[in-house]
Amino acid sequence: MAGGNSEDRNFPVVRAVTYFLAHVPNMIRHGSKPSREISLDPPVLDKILKHLNPFEKAVAYPPNQVFIGNLDPDDLAALPSPWYQNSVPGASRNGPFGEIMPEDEFLGVMKLCDEFDLLLIEKVFLAYIVAKLRTHPLITADDLRKIETKGAAMEDIQKAVKSEGALPLYMDGDRLIGCCQRGHEQDFNLIPEIMIENFTNRATGVMALRHLASKYADAMDLDYLIGCGEEAVGDRYNRGGGNMAKAIGELCGCDNATGSDTKAFCCAPVHAMVIGAGLVSSNIFRNVAVVAGGSFAKLGMKFQGHLRSDMPILEDVIAGIAIWISQNDGESPLIRLDSIGKHDISSGSSQQDIFQKLVIQPLDRLGLKMLDIDKFATEMHNPELTEPQGSGNVPKTNYRIIGSFAVLRKEIERSGLDDFIKIHGMPGFSPTQGHIASAVPVLGHAVRKIKAGEMARALFLAKGSLFLGRMTQMADGISFLIEKNEGGE
Repeated sequence: MAGGNSEDRNFPVVRAVTYFLAHVPNMIRHGSKPSREISLDPPVLDKILKHLNPFEKAVAYPPNQVFIGNLDPDDLAALPSPWYQNSVPGASRNGPFGEIMPEDEFLGVMKLCDEFDLLLIEKVFLAYIVAKLRTHPLITADDLRKIETKGAAMEDIQKAVKSEGALPLYMDGDRLIGCCQRGHEQDFNLIPEIMIENFTNRATGVMALRHLASKYADAMDLDYLIGCGEEAVGDRYNRGGGNMAKAIGELCGCDNATGSDTKAFCCAPVHAMVIGAGLVSSNIFRNVAVVAGGSFAKLGMKFQGHLRSDMPILEDVIAGIAIWISQNDGESPLIRLDSIGKHDISSGSSQQDIFQKLVIQPLDRLGLKMLDIDKFATEMHNPELTEPQGSGNVPKTNYRIIGSFAVLRKEIERSGLDDFIKIHGMPGFSPTQGHIASAVPVLGHAVRKIKAGEMARALFLAKGSLFLGRMTQMADGISFLIEKNEGGE
């Protein structure tokens, strides 16, 4: 095989990938951007409530169908746009990679993740949720017993919201059904606004990992969990201390696993993939799961552009991912550990510098040309979410830069740039969930296609902006390549 004799190296494999989407339109008002705008101009809330998507529309939204595996990313290019006006006929909430869950059921999963009874859900509404969840294949009888007696009286919910600063939870726009309380009276790191971020993060991660365990892996075989979400679980003495990975694994039957969290802004999932692959390759652990819940703060982040365009607010989902890395099984795609690209501290922060480090140098190291890569996976933000607010088509911009390197290297003619983008790129389809959008939404599709013999290689690269933490002006980036397994261990 071209590219450095992969057969005789101890490369780990990607065994399976699962994804989860929670459709939570009534929580949009609590996203970071909407909540700030509502506090400055209260009538904004009415505009938001008039532009919410029903669950059926969210399920049938083509990019969401791609996310859970019912459509291929390349299928989007052939669908009429705007996608939100062209629903997928007969769309299912369930897909080969996972599911899209409605908000009421997701509130039940959040309550399951509530170890300290900080989420109050009105008892009649909770009974309704429990009844719905009884038919869910990933919700057990033990789960239901844990939450079915935890309903709260409406007067207690109203008191908590009015007098104790609890964050109200709604359904159907303005129907109060619960609230999120603070975790400590004097700890700013445990205020309701942060607790709800952590509950939703844990719940989306739990559902993604449960899908993985139910479809592919005995959860008891997982040795190590790497959390790579953007939440910062902790208290006033240890803000961001974690460990969300173990909190997720606790509810997924991963009794024999330990774990930790990796933080690197949008790059974290790809960093976690590299770390997990290294742990497996070195025989420290045999089965590693990279897990992450979604970013509550990014709900409705670009809602103003959607309102200006009189379109639904499409940033209405919270995502979760789970990726199983194991020792070579002879058939799953190999993670080429000799392909890792990294943005060094000494590297420049221009886009050209970043792509040189993450794409060109790894390929040169393996003796591969750019045309040897079937698909490049980069920031896969859905352009229908970003363009109305003036943020452009992020994947298309990245693919144009990647293609320009192919032109400079004389692998393609300048006239072939658009064809290169079409063949080796793909339309963006991921929710704008920060770390979730960075390359990994493509991983499930790439694994499926490689195992089916439809492609040979895919390169995954993530970029990050470290200036967001106000500690450094540096950029960040990391990449890896997966390729067809020729068999043998």
